[in-house]
Amino acid sequence: MLVSERIGQFFVESDSGRDRLEYTEYGSGDAWVVLLPAELVPRRMQQPLAHALAAEGMHVVTLDPLGHGRSDRPADPHAYSVTEYAEQVVALLDHLGAAQAVVGGTSLGANVALETAVIAPERVRGLVVEAPILDNGVEAGILVFGPLLLAARFLPHSVSLLRRLTRPVPRGVVPFWAGVALDACDQRADALAALLHGLFFGRAAPASKERRRISVPALVVGHPFDPVRPLGDAVTLADELPKGTFVRASSALEWRLTPERLDRAAVGLVAGCWKTPRRRRRTGV
Repeated sequence: MLVSERIGQFFVESDSGRDRLEYTEYGSGDAWVVLLPAELVPRRMQQPLAHALAAEGMHVVTLDPLGHGRSDRPADPHAYSVTEYAEQVVALLDHLGAAQAVVGGTSLGANVALETAVIAPERVRGLVVEAPILDNGVEAGILVFGPLLLAARFLPHSVSLLRRLTRPVPRGVVPFWAGVALDACDQRADALAALLHGLFFGRAAPASKERRRISVPALVVGHPFDPVRPLGDAVTLADELPKGTFVRASSALEWRLTPERLDRAAVGLVAGCWKTPRRRRRTGV
């Protein structure tokens, strides 16, 4: 089934100024879904799932949060936090005129989806959460992203060199996921350092007591053998959420390489959230 695609943009105001965010819409209608990428990865990583959901009649929007993909990349650490990203999701819904949406994401995107449900519960109809980073992933996250932060801060030429080497590679001649990885290498050292600093020292995710109050249906997908996004965090989250359903992926690559099973689970959750809509009209909020 052919799915329409439209690229859009909107602007948010913050202490760092006025910033531009870019998104892609798939499909149409009032059954809204917002999908968020993993840390440093462009929104294009969610394109396959967006196509699968839109083919089932959903109106899907993939967003590049600040510092990602084609959105602006300020060099101010205060511009980056899970809460700031959740506020950007709400601003996107306002821009689209969407009263509610199912919000989903991977890794950092999963944490942002949870935060959106905490700060604006009336806007979130359901959650599709893949590989959240909660208490058990903190140490591994520091080991993985700490050196990247130090390199961006003290060896900026290494980040610039990687950008110069990867930017000229035509994305159309490499496999889809190789192109996504190349896009993730397209970083500016000052903005990368600011983003990682903001995420390291800001709020990483809602607290357990806040997660237990999230009452919407939620699909939680966990990865085995993934130290940064431990399976235990996903299991714990699914137990905490009153309407959480846990699905164990065979690996972190399942949803990338053989997505059919997990796509079906996501379509089922989203379709169930919109089966008896409470508010299907657009709104001018």
